Amino acid sequence: MVRTALLSLACALLATAAGAQTAPEPTPERAAQLVRMVRQDCGSCHGMRLTGGLGPALTREALAAKPPEYLAAVITHGIPGTPMPPWSALLQGSEALWIARQLAGGFPNETNRSPAP
Repeated sequence: MVRTALLSLACALLATAAGAQTAPEPTPERAAQLVRMVRQDCGSCHGMRLTGGLGPALTREALAAKPPEYLAAVITHGIPGTPMPPWSALLQGSEALWIARQLAGGFPNETNRSPAP
């Protein structure tokens, strides 16, 4: 069962990686929607600051050894047998890759947030 799940994830990773170099950037409006999705939806399991919770931390340090293409495949297809769901119904592959690259770079970038009053 685990072997089949890992094989499926590996196949998804290869398919995602094939289009990785030509993935278009989201529009500014869509990027803002994706940022909200990560902060709200991903944050509900991975912690509101993405430092871990039910799911593992999604910090730059925690993801350093994972290629963005792998992370995009996990976002798109989930991890069978775990609470990590697939997001393919809401995200295109290029959007999952954009999120993965943002996470690997230290997303969400706290310096872009409005200062507290």
